[in-house]
Amino acid sequence: MPTGIAIRDVREQLLDAAERILLRDGANALTSRAVTTEAGVAKGVLHRHFEDFDAFLAELVLDRIGRIEARSRALRESAGTGAVVDNLTAALTDIFGTIALRIVGLVIARDVLRARLREARGGGVPVLREATAMVAGYLAAERDLGRVPAGAEVDLLAPALIGAAHLLFADTEGAAPGDGEVRRVVATVITVE
Repeated sequence: MPTGIAIRDVREQLLDAAERILLRDGANALTSRAVTTEAGVAKGVLHRHFEDFDAFLAELVLDRIGRIEARSRALRESAGTGAVVDNLTAALTDIFGTIALRIVGLVIARDVLRARLREARGGGVPVLREATAMVAGYLAAERDLGRVPAGAEVDLLAPALIGAAHLLFADTEGAAPGDGEVRRVVATVITVE
Protein backbone atom coordinates (compact mmCIF):
# COMPACT_ATOMS: atom_id res chain seq x y z
CA MET A 1 0.00 0.00 0.00
CA PRO A 2 1.44 3.43 -0.95
CA THR A 3 2.60 5.59 1.92
CA GLY A 4 2.56 8.93 0.15
CA ILE A 5 3.20 10.77 -3.04
CA ALA A 6 6.16 9.70 -5.15
CA ILE A 7 9.02 12.19 -5.08
CA ARG A 8 10.64 13.04 -8.41
CA ASP A 9 14.43 13.29 -8.50
CA VAL A 10 14.67 12.59 -4.78
CA ARG A 11 18.44 12.07 -4.85
CA GLU A 12 18.99 15.50 -6.41
CA GLN A 13 16.49 17.00 -3.98
CA LEU A 14 18.46 15.58 -1.04
CA LEU A 15 21.82 16.70 -2.48
CA ASP A 16 20.54 20.22 -3.06
CA ALA A 17 19.16 20.33 0.49
CA ALA A 18 22.56 19.28 1.85
CA GLU A 19 24.24 22.01 -0.17
CA ARG A 20 21.85 24.64 1.20
CA ILE A 21 22.58 23.50 4.76
CA LEU A 22 26.33 23.53 4.18
CA LEU A 23 26.20 27.04 2.74
CA ARG A 24 23.87 28.42 5.38
CA ASP A 25 24.94 26.59 8.55
CA GLY A 26 28.23 24.78 7.87
CA ALA A 27 29.37 21.17 8.15
CA ASN A 28 28.48 20.78 11.82
CA ALA A 29 24.80 21.31 11.03
CA LEU A 30 24.77 18.65 8.32
CA THR A 31 22.90 15.62 9.65
CA SER A 32 20.56 13.18 7.96
CA ARG A 33 17.64 14.67 9.87
CA ALA A 34 18.60 18.21 8.82
CA VAL A 35 18.89 17.13 5.18
CA THR A 36 15.54 15.37 5.08
CA THR A 37 13.84 18.24 6.90
CA GLU A 38 15.37 20.75 4.48
CA ALA A 39 14.32 18.60 1.53
CA GLY A 40 10.81 18.21 2.93
CA VAL A 41 10.88 14.41 2.95
CA ALA A 42 10.64 11.72 5.59
CA LYS A 43 13.94 10.70 7.23
CA GLY A 44 13.71 7.19 5.87
CA VAL A 45 13.85 8.50 2.30
CA LEU A 46 17.56 9.26 2.57
CA HIS A 47 18.31 5.76 3.87
CA ARG A 48 16.25 4.14 1.10
CA HIS A 49 18.48 5.79 -1.50
CA PHE A 50 21.89 5.63 0.22
CA GLU A 51 23.70 2.91 2.17
CA ASP A 52 24.35 5.32 5.05
CA PHE A 53 24.92 9.02 5.69
CA ASP A 54 28.59 8.90 4.69
CA ALA A 55 27.60 7.28 1.37
CA PHE A 56 25.19 10.17 0.88
CA LEU A 57 27.93 12.69 1.68
CA ALA A 58 30.32 10.95 -0.72
CA GLU A 59 27.68 11.25 -3.44
CA LEU A 60 27.33 14.96 -2.62
CA VAL A 61 31.09 15.54 -2.90
CA LEU A 62 31.41 13.52 -6.11
CA ASP A 63 28.47 15.35 -7.66
CA ARG A 64 29.97 18.75 -6.83
CA ILE A 65 33.38 17.60 -8.12
CA GLY A 66 31.62 16.82 -11.39
CA ARG A 67 30.61 20.47 -11.56
CA ILE A 68 34.23 21.53 -11.10
CA GLU A 69 35.27 19.20 -13.89
CA ALA A 70 32.66 20.79 -16.18
CA ARG A 71 33.99 24.23 -15.20
CA SER A 72 37.49 22.95 -15.96
CA ARG A 73 36.55 22.03 -19.52
CA ALA A 74 34.98 25.46 -20.05
CA LEU A 75 38.07 27.21 -18.67
CA ARG A 76 40.41 25.21 -20.93
CA GLU A 77 38.20 26.04 -23.90
CA SER A 78 38.50 29.76 -23.04
CA ALA A 79 42.27 29.63 -23.55
CA GLY A 80 43.25 32.25 -26.10
CA THR A 81 40.27 34.48 -25.32
CA GLY A 82 40.04 37.32 -22.84
CA ALA A 83 42.85 38.13 -20.44
CA VAL A 84 44.55 35.27 -18.61
CA VAL A 85 44.29 37.10 -15.27
CA ASP A 86 40.58 37.79 -15.84
CA ASN A 87 39.86 34.17 -16.79
CA LEU A 88 41.66 32.83 -13.71
CA THR A 89 40.07 35.42 -11.42
CA ALA A 90 36.61 34.42 -12.62
CA ALA A 91 37.36 30.69 -12.32
CA LEU A 92 38.79 30.97 -8.79
CA THR A 93 35.92 33.16 -7.65
CA ASP A 94 33.46 30.70 -9.16
CA ILE A 95 35.07 27.72 -7.43
CA PHE A 96 35.69 29.23 -4.02
CA GLY A 97 32.68 31.53 -3.97
CA THR A 98 30.35 28.53 -3.97
CA ILE A 99 30.08 25.28 -2.05
CA ALA A 100 33.72 24.23 -2.57
CA LEU A 101 35.05 25.66 0.71
CA ARG A 102 32.30 24.02 2.72
CA ILE A 103 32.94 20.69 1.03
CA VAL A 104 36.66 20.89 1.80
CA GLY A 105 35.80 21.48 5.47
CA LEU A 106 33.33 18.61 5.44
CA VAL A 107 35.86 16.19 3.92
CA ILE A 108 38.54 17.22 6.39
CA ALA A 109 36.17 16.77 9.33
CA ARG A 110 34.85 13.30 8.46
CA ASP A 111 37.38 10.45 8.40
CA VAL A 112 34.96 7.86 6.97
CA LEU A 113 33.95 10.22 4.16
CA ARG A 114 37.60 10.96 3.35
CA ALA A 115 38.35 7.22 3.21
CA ARG A 116 35.41 6.58 0.84
CA LEU A 117 36.50 9.39 -1.41
CA ARG A 118 40.09 8.09 -1.51
CA GLU A 119 38.71 4.74 -2.67
CA ALA A 120 36.63 6.42 -5.36
CA ARG A 121 39.03 9.12 -6.55
CA GLY A 122 42.50 8.58 -5.12
CA GLY A 123 44.53 10.70 -2.73
CA GLY A 124 44.58 14.40 -2.06
CA VAL A 125 41.83 16.67 -0.80
CA PRO A 126 38.79 16.42 -3.07
CA VAL A 127 37.77 19.72 -4.64
CA LEU A 128 41.23 21.22 -4.08
CA ARG A 129 42.79 18.45 -6.20
CA GLU A 130 40.28 19.03 -9.02
CA ALA A 131 40.59 22.81 -8.80
CA THR A 132 44.39 22.51 -9.01
CA ALA A 133 44.08 20.28 -12.09
CA MET A 134 41.66 22.80 -13.62
CA VAL A 135 44.10 25.69 -13.20
CA ALA A 136 47.11 23.65 -14.34
CA GLY A 137 45.27 22.53 -17.49
CA TYR A 138 44.24 26.07 -18.31
CA LEU A 139 47.72 27.51 -17.70
CA ALA A 140 49.25 24.78 -19.88
CA ALA A 141 46.83 25.62 -22.69
CA GLU A 142 47.67 29.32 -22.39
CA ARG A 143 51.38 28.50 -22.32
CA ASP A 144 50.96 26.48 -25.52
CA LEU A 145 49.36 29.56 -27.10
CA GLY A 146 52.21 31.78 -25.93
CA ARG A 147 50.05 33.82 -23.53
CA VAL A 148 51.89 32.48 -20.48
CA PRO A 149 55.72 32.39 -20.58
CA ALA A 150 57.16 29.24 -22.14
CA GLY A 151 59.14 28.45 -19.00
CA ALA A 152 56.16 28.78 -16.66
CA GLU A 153 55.95 25.76 -14.36
CA VAL A 154 52.20 25.29 -14.36
CA ASP A 155 52.42 22.33 -11.99
CA LEU A 156 53.82 24.74 -9.38
CA LEU A 157 51.75 27.78 -10.28
CA ALA A 158 48.43 25.94 -10.07
CA PRO A 159 48.71 24.82 -6.42
CA ALA A 160 50.09 28.24 -5.50
CA LEU A 161 46.99 29.88 -7.01
CA ILE A 162 44.62 27.38 -5.41
CA GLY A 163 46.26 27.75 -2.00
CA ALA A 164 46.24 31.53 -2.15
CA ALA A 165 42.62 31.66 -3.33
CA HIS A 166 41.59 29.14 -0.68
CA LEU A 167 43.13 31.34 2.01
CA LEU A 168 41.38 34.43 0.62
CA PHE A 169 37.98 32.77 0.72
CA ALA A 170 38.48 30.66 3.87
CA ASP A 171 37.00 33.18 6.31
CA THR A 172 33.40 32.04 6.01
CA GLU A 173 32.29 34.54 8.65
CA GLY A 174 33.63 37.62 6.88
CA ALA A 175 32.75 39.11 3.54
CA ALA A 176 33.98 37.26 0.48
CA PRO A 177 37.03 38.83 -1.13
CA GLY A 178 36.33 41.27 -3.89
CA ASP A 179 37.28 40.82 -7.50
CA GLY A 180 40.24 43.17 -7.02
CA GLU A 181 41.71 41.04 -4.21
CA VAL A 182 41.47 37.84 -6.22
CA ARG A 183 42.85 39.56 -9.32
CA ARG A 184 45.84 40.90 -7.33
CA VAL A 185 46.68 37.39 -6.10
CA VAL A 186 46.39 35.91 -9.59
CA ALA A 187 48.52 38.66 -11.13
CA THR A 188 51.14 38.24 -8.40
CA VAL A 189 51.41 34.46 -8.72
CA ILE A 190 51.57 34.27 -12.51
CA THR A 191 53.63 36.33 -14.90
CA VAL A 192 51.75 37.15 -18.06
CA GLU A 193 53.58 38.57 -21.07
